[in-house]
Amino acid sequence: MGKITIKDVAREAGVSISTVSNALNDVDVLNPETKSHVLQVAQRLNYVPNLNGKQLKSGKTKMLGFFTTSVSGPYFYKLVESMANECDRRGYGLNVFVTKDKQVVMSNILGRRVDGAIIYEERGIDERDIAAMKKEKVKAVFLDRALENETMGSVIFDSYEAAYEATKYLIGLGHKKIAYISGVDTMLDSVQRKEGYLAALRQYQLPVDEDYILQGYFEEGSTHNAVKAFLHLHPQKLPDAFLAGNDLSAIGCIQALKTFGFAVPSDVSVVGFDDIEIAQYYSPPLTTVRNQIARQGMLAIDHLVRLIHKKEQGKSQKLAGELVVRGSSHVKLDRNDVV
Repeated sequence: MGKITIKDVAREAGVSISTVSNALNDVDVLNPETKSHVLQVAQRLNYVPNLNGKQLKSGKTKMLGFFTTSVSGPYFYKLVESMANECDRRGYGLNVFVTKDKQVVMSNILGRRVDGAIIYEERGIDERDIAAMKKEKVKAVFLDRALENETMGSVIFDSYEAAYEATKYLIGLGHKKIAYISGVDTMLDSVQRKEGYLAALRQYQLPVDEDYILQGYFEEGSTHNAVKAFLHLHPQKLPDAFLAGNDLSAIGCIQALKTFGFAVPSDVSVVGFDDIEIAQYYSPPLTTVRNQIARQGMLAIDHLVRLIHKKEQGKSQKLAGELVVRGSSHVKLDRNDVV
């Protein structure tokens, strides 16, 4: 038997095609008994509506797109889960596009294959692309840059302020030699966290040592290697503390320090970013900056849906971090102090 069509459902139910269409699209013109009967027949026949035809008529896909170059790591797991749950609650599906090809991103956005886009693209999308999206009145919310116009907005973390406060906290513990483990130089959060760290050092008139700025790429393994290489090259320059660009980097840092026989936090304090689930269970439990990852995902979807339904214009929202003090940071002890 061929594919079941709407005509088959109408014939089997003994109603018109328009009645079947109204029942399937939940148009409030049918009495409940007729609607229930049609839906039961459609289910029994395993009828699958032609979504392409429906989309052409309505101009809507009921799908939102998340465009990113990566979904690896606990940050993205929590972010995507939050967005998917919020989409489901609002009657939308979520398509996740993982690509480094800008043309793939732009063709899907400008080709209206989704009703709106959440964009976390640390490279590729430039001002010319944004201008093209603005001209086409594309609805989009960015997670990697502050932006607002009639049809586009953003939901970002205040990484600068959070890193400034985290560095200030370490200085308050008596640490003067503070190293920073940066993430990916093209990402807004990475750049802002580094700037916040440097601003705090300048504020408290502490020297900026280029040797103390390491590259960890937001990865546990890369950070582990970077810290080991630093300790090999500079055995006499052990920092009082490390501020890591995220929690995975903090964990990689602690593992490298342990390899060299240093104890955290009695020898060196370590502070991370994000407050991923493992942070509180790690040994020692991580002092970290809690980012509202789930809330970022929820707010991004909420703003995008409101843009799609023209309930508000684009706006830039900034989420604050919260320092969570646990066991990986400690007041600086002089060498003669007894722990």
